Amino acid sequence: MDADYVIVGAGSAGSAVAYRLAEAGHSVIVVEHGGWDGGPLINMPGALSYPMNMSMYDWGYETEPEPHLGGRRLAAPRGKVIGGSSSINGMVYVRGHAMDYDHWRDQGADGWGYADVLPYFKRMETSHGGQEGWRGTDGPLHVSRGPRDNPLTRAFVEAGRQAGYEATEDYNGEKQEGFGAMEATIHRGNRWSAAKAYLRPAQKMGVQLVRGLVTRVVIENGRATGVELERGDTKETVRARAEVILSASAFNTPKLLMLSGIGPAAHLAEHGIDVVADRAGVGANLQDHLELYLQMAATQPVSLFKYWNLLGKAYVGARWLFTRTGPGASNQFESAAFIRSRAGVAYPDIQYHFLPIAVRYDGQAAAEGHGFQAHVGPMRSASRGTVRLGGRDPEAAPKIRFNYMSDPQDWEDFRTCIRLTREIFEQEAFAPYAGHEIQPGADVQSDEALDAFIAEHVESAYHPCGTARMGRRDDPGAVVDPEGRVIGVDGLRVADSSIFPRITNGNLNGPSIMVGEKIADHILDRQLPPENARPWVHPEWETAQR
Repeated sequence: MDADYVIVGAGSAGSAVAYRLAEAGHSVIVVEHGGWDGGPLINMPGALSYPMNMSMYDWGYETEPEPHLGGRRLAAPRGKVIGGSSSINGMVYVRGHAMDYDHWRDQGADGWGYADVLPYFKRMETSHGGQEGWRGTDGPLHVSRGPRDNPLTRAFVEAGRQAGYEATEDYNGEKQEGFGAMEATIHRGNRWSAAKAYLRPAQKMGVQLVRGLVTRVVIENGRATGVELERGDTKETVRARAEVILSASAFNTPKLLMLSGIGPAAHLAEHGIDVVADRAGVGANLQDHLELYLQMAATQPVSLFKYWNLLGKAYVGARWLFTRTGPGASNQFESAAFIRSRAGVAYPDIQYHFLPIAVRYDGQAAAEGHGFQAHVGPMRSASRGTVRLGGRDPEAAPKIRFNYMSDPQDWEDFRTCIRLTREIFEQEAFAPYAGHEIQPGADVQSDEALDAFIAEHVESAYHPCGTARMGRRDDPGAVVDPEGRVIGVDGLRVADSSIFPRITNGNLNGPSIMVGEKIADHILDRQLPPENARPWVHPEWETAQR
């Protein structure tokens, strides 16, 4: 088995790279360990809580005991399925803020400023209802908005306006800051994953999809020449005539690099792995978004709780199955907000997902019945973690330690998030619906009580990134250069969220696909011309919080 390019991982970025390379006439093999993505639990947007909790579709990783969260182990799902995490995620689509990318550029990721990445976001999208001139209109990835017919969904945006915040027509357009409609990778009532957008069309152009577990990158005389993979009891080598591209996730990409001899020399030595390239940054700089949800009881039966019984679920499922409409055709995250935590913060550092039901991450509804909740969390924590090898065995799970809440500012930021959310729920728009506070509960007020609640209830938003950071070639902490090439090895690139220098605002699926699009162009030695669009920044950001 050989091709011009071998891509490890059929996820968000890998699928995009495969599509663009095939479009340019190259032969491509994509290796994916996970299986079929066709089941209704993946394709029905309303069923999103199921696939990310199923071992059939998820690698099943969890963190090491987190030292600042009382030793809790947190779930760290990644898609082990065609389409990768885009097949099991919440389908929320956020580009990130313009200033996120300017920060990347200023940190040494030359050519990755907002002006440079905007053309790629536009190329990849077909936006349904986005702001004209700022959004793509004929790309592979469909981005849409839910019907927003639930009164709670509309009340959230109105409450934000009443609290003095901005409204935004399109947080993926000129103005991220404010309250408005949330966008999703949903098309005609179905999840629109990277597999549907990119991989299936790429296969029609001749891309081969090979199933198997990649155990290491084959490196000969300092050059990547292929990958070794296990299929059942057999070991095979898939050879790359031009390059190998790792798109295996922020957990599995650094793991593969280290198994292949690329990483911190002392750590590789611990596991008896010969060093090919001593790169301290492999597995370092791990980042994520944490979030909490604040739950309110509803005084009227307007929430989705009416479907939270056998008959209701049967109705939702059947309606979706036969018509692709109804509650099952939406991820139910239909209203969103990005706000700033305080004056002096130049662009939003808090994100909201609003949900018109009170429900836990594992899909268990609040016993109290009708309710609603806001998921809220800070965007730019200074806490950094690591991914390390769990052993030389390629089947051993990596050791993931995010080091969550290790920066004192994290605690202050989360307390701010809770207090600002309570204020929003107290606005007139929620008066017809808002009952008592289910979680944290009205008695949880002091800093100490809030901190105890945070430590016990904070959860990952499942946005891992940064573990093979992009930077200049003379930067000792960088793993790849601004073209995605692994520093110290020829013929090897990374294209996934591992290369983010710093986490972007919001959900990471959009930026990960953009990385695949842009790295593909670097491989093909071409780039779209930059666009100098001027995004909106609050005119009084230095002196006002809203």
